[in-house]
Amino acid sequence: MRASLILLPLTLCAAPALAQAAPAAQDMIRVPPELTDPATADRLADAMQSLSQALLDMRVGNIQAALEGRRATPSERRMTVRDLARRNDPDFERHLNQQIATAKPRIERGIRAMNQALPEVNEDLQRARQSLERALSNLPDPNYPRR
Repeated sequence: MRASLILLPLTLCAAPALAQAAPAAQDMIRVPPELTDPATADRLADAMQSLSQALLDMRVGNIQAALEGRRATPSERRMTVRDLARRNDPDFERHLNQQIATAKPRIERGIRAMNQALPEVNEDLQRARQSLERALSNLPDPNYPRR
């Protein structure tokens, strides 16, 4: 009875996943060099700036009129996300650009923190793998004849 209680949860696991050999310790986490490069923060900030400008230039007047169940006027057809954002905050673009500029140091700090944490994460994953291997090695063989 006890053996069936132990084996029942294991039957729910994917058998091929348990049958695969564990990767070597050095292969546990490979971070691309781009993610450890401080210049990545500059590129990400530039990309965020470009994406935000593209999003702000997107025309939404037709969508707003359609949601209201009517045809868009010529001025509504030219309405962009930028125009809608300026309604609530006249300095919207300046505030957005400031937020993007302050994101760069946060990205750099995140990259540094990730680089500092990776060795410890790798060690923890290695210990977890070893614990799983020990637990799986102690399981009874399901093909072994019952008494």
